[in-house]
Amino acid sequence: MKRIAVLIMMSLFIVSCGVKPKKDDNLKVTLDLVNVNEDRVMVTHNPGVIEKDAIKYFIPKTIPGTYAINDYGQFSENFKAYNYDGEEIDVERINDNTWQIKNAQELDKVTYLVNDTFDMKGEGGTFSPAGTNIDKDENFMLNLHGFVGYFEGMQEETHELLIQHPDHLVSATTLPLAKQTEKENFTVDQYVTDRYFGIIDNPIMYAEPDTTSFDIQGMKVQLSMYSPNDTYSTNDLKSTLEEMVQAQKSFLGEIDNTPVYNIMLYLSDQQKPDARGFGALEHHTSTSVVLPESIPKERLKQSMTDVVSHEFFHIITPLNVHSKEVHYFGYNDPDMSQHLWMYEGVTEYFANLFQINQGLISEDDFYQRINDKIQTASSFDRSMSFTKMSKNIYDDPYKDSYYNVYQKGALIGMCLDIRLRELSDGQMGILDLMKQLVNKYGKDKPFNDDALFDEILAMTYPEIADFFDKHVKGTTPLSFDKFFAKVGLEKETKMQKTGYFLDGQNPFINVDQSTGDIFFRKSYPMNTYFKDLGLQPGDVIKSINGEEFSMQNVRSMIGASMGWQAGDDFKIVVTRDGKDMSFKGELEQPMLKKSTLKAKELDEESKAFKLRQAWLKS
Repeated sequence: MKRIAVLIMMSLFIVSCGVKPKKDDNLKVTLDLVNVNEDRVMVTHNPGVIEKDAIKYFIPKTIPGTYAINDYGQFSENFKAYNYDGEEIDVERINDNTWQIKNAQELDKVTYLVNDTFDMKGEGGTFSPAGTNIDKDENFMLNLHGFVGYFEGMQEETHELLIQHPDHLVSATTLPLAKQTEKENFTVDQYVTDRYFGIIDNPIMYAEPDTTSFDIQGMKVQLSMYSPNDTYSTNDLKSTLEEMVQAQKSFLGEIDNTPVYNIMLYLSDQQKPDARGFGALEHHTSTSVVLPESIPKERLKQSMTDVVSHEFFHIITPLNVHSKEVHYFGYNDPDMSQHLWMYEGVTEYFANLFQINQGLISEDDFYQRINDKIQTASSFDRSMSFTKMSKNIYDDPYKDSYYNVYQKGALIGMCLDIRLRELSDGQMGILDLMKQLVNKYGKDKPFNDDALFDEILAMTYPEIADFFDKHVKGTTPLSFDKFFAKVGLEKETKMQKTGYFLDGQNPFINVDQSTGDIFFRKSYPMNTYFKDLGLQPGDVIKSINGEEFSMQNVRSMIGASMGWQAGDDFKIVVTRDGKDMSFKGELEQPMLKKSTLKAKELDEESKAFKLRQAWLKS
């Protein structure tokens, strides 16, 4: 995903001298984190010499890895352009993300103010790990696509980035620091990157220092955390992440070529307007993570393992294996690749497979995760072509199926893995295939989107063509029982632990878009706690423990439930048949009766047992 275009610029206080820059001057961008104006940051962008009459300035409408139109320009205002005499030049705002600048040959710089998303109602529709935070003198989460735009036709040029920040705040980023200059009341960090992608691909978090690092097989992993109420520190997570990354490196073998990997964790304060979308956003050598600060420590550790491991595996794809559509991403006019099944699906599959392969979870845990994905995937159109969905992911009706890339996409990876193991007598799996693709392409050599399937067939077996034609390009639903039979798995039904509002990835609740009401789904069984409390499918949630909830703060409700403890007092008010009803009691562990997978007892010399061992343990 991303490139960083960079940026420098003198201080905002330097006045233009009226002299045009030399032609070889880099593009320069300055972010002023010192003089924050009403929760807004001033951005100054100097393009160097422009030789045409008019030019457009863009802020991305979308970025790689989100697969959604977010219009990041909506957070910018007071856009101005200046000539070399410091006089304003006419600018026309064409849409949320585009400005047309006239008399561009006289353009010295543009300036604009940027609002953040974390404390905005609804966060402007952005996913929090792709959002921004401006908390003067405390924290700045700089997903730079929310701050820095690009001049038309200049995405491939070298950029310099200057960030003026308070002395007591330090940066967390994988982007190398080119120079640091101490001023009287602030510090200036200078970064340089060879194209705009470097801007997008390198988030930066500024906060008071809470960092730790460790070395794994020649790779330095850095963890930085912002916990607003000092609930947690990096020391709480270091050993967990060190074990996880060691396991990932062992699983990957020689495939990784990343010398430094940076993890930036922002813990959201659920007691005030703050980020509500929990998860992570991948970058080539870093990931930005947002989780609730109220989450219990053990759940925080498991969430970091699950979330960060997925993002880390993106060093395989799309970092080292990607199409031209990804390599030359159109931030304001994207042309999508048809291979989300690989970029996100196989990545998600690896994030689960490595944990059983390296002994971090049990076989039963792994089977339960696979079963949860099957259940979640069943709520989507099972006959939708995955390549067609991927190619048209921004459009109806495909955009509503994006979440399925983490469900059916991972299951496609699993079935392909089992089939490859079967055809090779256990000797070749999907990781071996991805290593071959990495060796052929790598991060600087994109493949042709239409050629990937033929490349895979040439590296594997002709029988794989039928799998792709039917289940990835085609509309034939996957027959999971057929694949499970190959490795000796069968289904069983039993009571299992679940969440209050989420059963794995499946919600017990839904939202009425027209009214904003949150209600318990009638199409999904209710967990034992709410059922025993007296709630019924269709009940509309009005308040919990005195706090009112609706569509606007449903994420806060779900996030808070992750911190609930058995034995705590609980009260919920719902509306049923037009009447408000109150229920209360002590919290208990919710349970749910559901089918799962289990391994058959097999002779160790049987074909199915050997294939299962090759699948899970090779």
